[in-house]
Amino acid sequence: MNVSTSVSAIIPARNEEETITLAVESLALQPEIAEIIVINDQSTDGTAVVLARLAEHFSVLRLLESQELPDEWVGKNYALSLGAAEARSEWLLFTDADAEHLPESTGGALADAAATGADLVSYSPEQLTPTWWERALIPFVYSRLARHFSYAEVNDPESPAAAANGQYLMIRRQVYEHVGGHAAVAGEVLEDVAIARRVKDAGFRIYFSGGAGRVRVRMYRSFRAMWQGWTKNIYPLIGGTAQAATRELLRVVPWIPLAFFLLTPLRTWLGALGILLLAGRHAEYAASLRRNRFPVSYALYYLLGVALYWAVLSASEWRYLRGSVEWKGRKYAVADQSRGHDSKANSP
Repeated sequence: MNVSTSVSAIIPARNEEETITLAVESLALQPEIAEIIVINDQSTDGTAVVLARLAEHFSVLRLLESQELPDEWVGKNYALSLGAAEARSEWLLFTDADAEHLPESTGGALADAAATGADLVSYSPEQLTPTWWERALIPFVYSRLARHFSYAEVNDPESPAAAANGQYLMIRRQVYEHVGGHAAVAGEVLEDVAIARRVKDAGFRIYFSGGAGRVRVRMYRSFRAMWQGWTKNIYPLIGGTAQAATRELLRVVPWIPLAFFLLTPLRTWLGALGILLLAGRHAEYAASLRRNRFPVSYALYYLLGVALYWAVLSASEWRYLRGSVEWKGRKYAVADQSRGHDSKANSP
């Protein structure tokens, strides 16, 4: 295979024994993937055993082991930097251990890069949501993020907007090295957005799009993991300041319909008006679900989604104001943007 058109896939794996097999197998079926580099990031489950078994079947799989995490580094960023240092191809595909790469997805990504002149191609994957708590919160979060990160604006070279999704981030090696790689965003919790901003600020083009037909993921396999993941990410994603969080909750929570419900004992018609207004909110959410390629039937989870979103954003804000977040057994120092740290310059 010509190195100039090949891709090195790089996957960090920390306690991913349940998911890593599908990720590796789906990448190995992509003819453009010259190598799959998996970095076992000090896993304490059976990840190493699963990877050893996979290495016996797939010659393109290369295994690395991360060592003690250096100061000021986020674990994922350090693992990805190790993989990038070993990669041989012109294109680097950073992806997650829970991602399933659909047939011809890598070729499609390279075609998108060629068609748009992009040096960074990223997709927001299809989200698998088999449980009630996933259906309530994840589509709601992505519907809100779509308002903060417009594909059209991100893809417009004249717009300063920049974003990417670390579940699928493919970047030309020369550009990755030019912007400093993961070493330049070592301590960023949302490294994907941070890299995208560095790429765009350096004058390179981004192509960011939905991942239908390209890649799909089930992000979290327990409520606890989902809670921990979004409390780590959502506050900086919506702005990284207490003011931004307040504005977001003012927009999201249906305060007026709820107020009318509370006034029902005074006037019955107020309760009826509250129901009507709430039905309008459901319809608006259903339209947002359709735009973001989620089943419209998930609008039935609207009120539960609002409640979970309010709770997770409030918890995320509290953690950032206290100065630390936790993910996969590690704690990372963070700060909110209003105190002089650009948290938003850090993923869907």
